[in-house]
Amino acid sequence: MSSHQQAGPLIAIVAGEASGDVLGAALIQALKKRLPNARFFGVAGPLMEAAGCEALERIDALSVMGISEVLRHLPRLFKLRAQLLRQIVARKPDLMIGIDAPDFNLGLEQRVRARGIRTIHYVSPTVWAWREGRVKHVAAAADRVLALFPFEAPFYQQHDVPVDFVGHPLADQLAPGDRSAAREQLGLPLDRDVVAFLPGSRAGEVVPLMQRFAAAAGWLQARRPELQFVVPVAKASLLPLIEAAIADQPRPAQWTLIDGQAQQAMTAADLVVLASGTATLECLLLGRPMVVTYTVSPFTHFLLRGIGMLKVQHVSLPNLLCPEPLVPELLQSEAAPENLGAQVFRYLEQAHLRHEQCAAFDLAREQLRCNAAERAADAVIAELQSAGD
Repeated sequence: MSSHQQAGPLIAIVAGEASGDVLGAALIQALKKRLPNARFFGVAGPLMEAAGCEALERIDALSVMGISEVLRHLPRLFKLRAQLLRQIVARKPDLMIGIDAPDFNLGLEQRVRARGIRTIHYVSPTVWAWREGRVKHVAAAADRVLALFPFEAPFYQQHDVPVDFVGHPLADQLAPGDRSAAREQLGLPLDRDVVAFLPGSRAGEVVPLMQRFAAAAGWLQARRPELQFVVPVAKASLLPLIEAAIADQPRPAQWTLIDGQAQQAMTAADLVVLASGTATLECLLLGRPMVVTYTVSPFTHFLLRGIGMLKVQHVSLPNLLCPEPLVPELLQSEAAPENLGAQVFRYLEQAHLRHEQCAAFDLAREQLRCNAAERAADAVIAELQSAGD
């Protein structure tokens, strides 16, 4: 056992995205129950910091999406990775855990591992969906992979990469709630159909998404005057952008903007419209029907679809987790406001479509609900023990 572990293990954690902050915080809390003297440092968000992780950098530093979008930030990201490598190696932790952000973390993990520090990669890259060859990179970077979804483990086993399916911590935390209570809490009407629009948390994606959402809402309001629309605003800096997108539309709609509270907004809604990503998993776990839409830059879309880099037909997690794809996905040109409005209208008019989604979501939720943070902590402790042997 190392001197660190005698005093309490020292663990480096590098997380990307707000979803990584959730996973990291749950893991830290589970580890502290078993290893009260454990210490943590790395790239952290507010939840991880509150759980006791010293932040060398804030999680926003890694929050970049899309291929062409990443290219613009490469010099800064390379500099940050080199800086973190120096800091991690200097502190000599017993273990490094990279959470998500594979294009950044796998390279960092591989360099850290080459210096004799054991590594775990938490959240499988989408090697089963595109760029399958990355599995060799994962094998070189990580002593163990912690997979959130059941369909991921067999892929790694086929490639002889140590893997644990741990489930998703959100599945242990979220369940369908009381729709009426959520509406009362948010000040939404009880006697109207409510549609929640979730435009995300990055300014770069909020503006184009909210413009389409506002146009679709105007289209819908003209056909269903009683509809009420709600938008959870992820952070204060996004409020003027969202208000501007709404004000720019010639067709008025009945909007309620709320400060955060995305999960309450989803619970309150008859239907949720949102971008593909972790929010779709939250919506599934909360048992609310949804329509998914998203666009990327033309260059990114060309690489993914035009030359076949994307190996799966569907991009949203609910369609990957459920036995059959029940969630509409409006991507790129299909995401035009009229198309989006028409799909929402269809689901509001046909209750059986919403019920089919929710029944499939119930089954997926039970499969993912397996005390994920504790199972992830088990895997981390096993690696710590291996490091000390």
